[in-house]
Order: sequence, then structure tokens, then C-alpha cells
Amino acid sequence: MGLPVRWRHRHYPASAAGKTTALKEENPLEFCVWTINKICGNDMHGKTALITGAAKRVGRAIARELHAAGACVAVHYRTAAEAAEALVRELNAARPGSACAMAADLRAAEAPERLVEAVIARFGRLDALVNNASTFFATPLGGIDTAAWDELTGSNLKAPLFLTQAAAPYLRAARGAVVNITDVHAERPLAGYPLYCAAKAGLLGLTRALAVELAPAVRVNAVAPGPILWPEGEETHRASPPSAPAPAPAGGFDAEARARIVAHTLLKRTGEAGDIARTVRFLLAEAPYITGQVINVDGGRTAHL
Repeated sequence: MGLPVRWRHRHYPASAAGKTTALKEENPLEFCVWTINKICGNDMHGKTALITGAAKRVGRAIARELHAAGACVAVHYRTAAEAAEALVRELNAARPGSACAMAADLRAAEAPERLVEAVIARFGRLDALVNNASTFFATPLGGIDTAAWDELTGSNLKAPLFLTQAAAPYLRAARGAVVNITDVHAERPLAGYPLYCAAKAGLLGLTRALAVELAPAVRVNAVAPGPILWPEGEETHRASPPSAPAPAPAGGFDAEARARIVAHTLLKRTGEAGDIARTVRFLLAEAPYITGQVINVDGGRTAHL
């Protein structure tokens, strides 16, 4: 059981029991607040989290989960302004002033630094960074171009790197944590998607490298989803000329393909966005001795792929 960030940097004994005893003796009032927050599930009370691509789908579930844990959340989006603002209204209705929406195209050179500065200006601190924003579409070999390269590596690898770099001073000050959302196909490539798989493999390697670079002050881990939410066609294909064929259902995964993927899981079902969100919350709030690791949330699919 880890202490909230603002107390964990103090040099309490290494064991959980030692930490709580020391806190109870040094500041009984803080100990009472901490205990109440833990009992109520508010294990991120007083912290601020930035979640990229948080307007929809898995990102939205992560934002809701961390907010429910007591965190203030910065909801990043690129184009989904309406969805982002709706989420922020929902969160602020539950806890006024606890959420805000921030637009940025993180592929742009100065965007990561400006986004982090905006979070600090709004909340005064940054304890957690979740690199969730991602682009996904097929790139069969022979048809790959530099535009596809820029889009897929830009969103899945470049943006997490430079955003983490910009956030590092604030994360160090808070003794915070980073969670990167990778993919099971970072280690087991998916046919027809070589660029996406390579970009996610890069993000997995980056996770481990950043864990080394930012230790011991900042922990860096990854969550690799399996079949959670099927890609949406309008979100996973680049703009095509009018003569181009329409994209396949669910971003290229028809009913037969989806059934085949689910059949390869040990649990024989798809997961839910909440499965990813709860794992992210665990890594941020309840895993003080875990860094440089990846957790596959895939129903056991990678156990026998």
C-alpha cells in the first residue's frame, strides 16, 4: 500500500506498516485524511493526471477511473472537442474544478511542452502522465508512404517521448509515474499493420528506457491491451480519395476476424475499457515497487499466440 505522493517522498521506513506508523506519529491529522481517502477509494486524492486521447473510448475510461480515485484530470484531445467537453462537464459536476479539456496535436514540435505548461498553469502540479493517444490503420508492405510513417510513429512513439520529456521535471518533483498504453502486437506483430506494430514496439522499448532514465524518482510502466474495444472505422483510416474503397467494418476487423481473435483468448471473450483503466490506476496508485514493466490485459491471448 503506497502513500500519497506528497507524503511518500519523506524518508519513512520501507515497509507499509512502518510508513503508516511513522505518519501517524508525526502528523495524526494527515494520517486521518490519508486513512479516510484509502477507505473511500480516493487513493489519488490531491494529485493531478494528464491523459492523452482522453475524450473517447479507453482514454475516457481512464480519465473517469482516475477522477473517481480522487485525482484532478487534464483531458487531452486532438479533434474530439465535443466529446472532451462533455466528459469534463460530467467530471466537474461530480467535483467542481477537478477537470479541464486541453486540445493539442502532439505531433507538432512545441505541442508537448505547451500542453504540460498548460496543465501546470491550471492545476499547479503533475503527478501522473498516461500516454494513451494513438492512431491505428493498416499499412500493407508495398503501399507504405512517409505520410503513414509520420502519422503512426508520430502519435504512437514520438508524442509519448517528447511529452514525457516535457513532464519529467514536474513528475520528478512529485515523485510521480508514467503509464504508456502499448499493444499486445508490440511483441507479436499483426499482419498488415507493420508500421503500427513497429511504433508500439518502439513505445514498449521506450517504456523500459525511460524507467531507467527517470529512476528512482519516477516510475514508468506500460499496459498492453488485447481485444478490448474494436477499432472504429472512421478513426482508424486516413482520409482517402473519393474513388478509394470504403474501409472494412470495425477498422478492418469483420465479424469473422473478430470471432477468430476472441477464440485465441483463454477467457473466450472481449475485455472492457474499464479493465485497462483499473490496471492504469493500479500502476499509478498502488504499485510503488513496479517500474519498467508491461502488463498485458488481453484475456490470456498472448499466453498462446
